[in-house]
Amino acid sequence: MSNVMSSITAVVLAVFVGYGAAWYFGAVEGNFALLLFLATVVTGIYWLAERLYFLPQRRRAVAALEASAAKRRAELTKMGIKQVDDNTVEAKTRLIMQPWWLDWTAGLFPVIVVVFLLRSFLFEPFKIPSGSMIPTLLVNDLILVNKFHYGVRLPVINTKILDNNSPQRGDVMVFRYPPKPSLDYIKRVVGVPGDEVAYLNKKLSINGKPLRKSPLPDFSIKMRCATPSSSRKSTEAGNTTCSTTMTARLLFPARRTFRSSKIAVTVARAWSARCLKGTTS
Repeated sequence: MSNVMSSITAVVLAVFVGYGAAWYFGAVEGNFALLLFLATVVTGIYWLAERLYFLPQRRRAVAALEASAAKRRAELTKMGIKQVDDNTVEAKTRLIMQPWWLDWTAGLFPVIVVVFLLRSFLFEPFKIPSGSMIPTLLVNDLILVNKFHYGVRLPVINTKILDNNSPQRGDVMVFRYPPKPSLDYIKRVVGVPGDEVAYLNKKLSINGKPLRKSPLPDFSIKMRCATPSSSRKSTEAGNTTCSTTMTARLLFPARRTFRSSKIAVTVARAWSARCLKGTTS
């Protein structure tokens, strides 16, 4: 039984690894939500099998070994041999220990199911791929998105099961690009259902009224970079100067929070040594 399960598990893990490798090299269009769902289901099956069948089976084997050892000690005592070496400790440890194929499946289930629930219904991290949201969000910024503010959806099939708030102007939201649902877009809401939005001659108007613009003060972020003096380079952005190297180590990661009327987006740039200048919005 153990050899059969070991072979089955090796094939299942190989499929997951193969899918991940194909996704990484661009051979297939990956779907992380589906991959995480399948990993949760597979490891959950192994976890249930471990709790209901394999663990009780190993415990029965340990109990049988202890009963056999106790019977042997009793027989030796009848023969006048009182000092008997107890060499069953190592055998019991081996019997109760999870085999590798359960350790890599049932052992990972609690972690995977927590990640699946958090990512599917509460919060999901995203990385900013382009500069369309500068200066609010910068390229390679990491954001944590509230997934239940506009309603709760089932993972993978994206069917809404519970309504919550409606999008409001000024909200920063993540949505799927309709021609390519696997591509996530991060934009600020300009119009809501029923609005007439026009962009003519680089001027935005909503319901026939031009959108008012007001400049905000510049902001700057200063960071300390651990750099040897012999390999220091100077980088300037506006009036802000920062010393960095190609292998700079950020000592104090910059952290900013931007809030709209309904949503808070926390931005954490953890490993980029750079100097910024712009306006918050």
